[in-house]
Amino acid sequence: MQTRKLGYTDLHLTTVGLGTWAMGGGDWKFSWGPQDDRDSIAAIHRAIELGVNWLDTAAVYGLGHSEELVARALAGMKEKPIIATKCSRVWDEQGNIGSDLSWKGIHRECEDSLRRLQVEVIDLYQIHWPIPDEQIEEGWSAMVDLVKAGKVRYIGVSNFSVAQLKRIQPIYPVASLQPPYSMLRRDIETELLPYCRQNQIGVIVYSPLQKGLLTGKVTPEWVASLPDDDHRKRDPMFNEPRLSEIMTLVEFLKGIASKHSRSLAELAIAWTLRRPELASAIVGARRPEQIEETAQAGDWVIPAEDLEAIEKFLAG
Repeated sequence: MQTRKLGYTDLHLTTVGLGTWAMGGGDWKFSWGPQDDRDSIAAIHRAIELGVNWLDTAAVYGLGHSEELVARALAGMKEKPIIATKCSRVWDEQGNIGSDLSWKGIHRECEDSLRRLQVEVIDLYQIHWPIPDEQIEEGWSAMVDLVKAGKVRYIGVSNFSVAQLKRIQPIYPVASLQPPYSMLRRDIETELLPYCRQNQIGVIVYSPLQKGLLTGKVTPEWVASLPDDDHRKRDPMFNEPRLSEIMTLVEFLKGIASKHSRSLAELAIAWTLRRPELASAIVGARRPEQIEETAQAGDWVIPAEDLEAIEKFLAG
């Protein structure tokens, strides 16, 4: 699988990275429903076999469980993949999730993530959300201290605006930005991508499949069958009137994907990677066969005429 350099860093990421959000399991606010750890570990192993060289996780995924699971999956490996994780989303004993960007909070979270991941250094450490806004500079300064202490190699952010990036860039260069990006969420194209290109900030996008909507497997019946603790059941995109609009797009895209003997998921991922600003797209998987389907998208360049047809359809 091809790799792309992440911003100014010396990290070269495969164009598809494995996301582990759903591997956090059920029974927490942003869960994807119940998940078998054995399937998760098998998916991680299969991703590495296919050439995926990096994993994205976060402390809050499963309230620590995802990081612990990544450690179990990688135990005993001589050459481990690049690990990216995130901080600033915290929780109490009842599982209530809050935000903390204080210096003390960031340092505590880093120690907890190092312990759960069973590593001595985190390759890419990211602020998960810029909340609370008034603590952004304090939180970023704490991240810089972690670099200087040798606990993390590079630091980045997720879900930041251009204005927020401009606030922290003078403190220490931002290695990466992780925003959402898909055919259904394109707002980063206007300001964020140009700013990142101009400032050598690497971009790794999440939800290129829009939480499964661009796989072709979602139907109203499928949504109705989701367990109650799957957060997608409450997502406006998974409910009417938006769902029907998205299904019309999906039917159009299926024709382009089948023309190339590709899956709809591959098409959706490759579409995001058409942007040169992107180093990689994070693709979640809950079972080995899911990453088998999507990993190949990292090497597919969609023909220009198909990109034009997609653009025309999206423009309405």
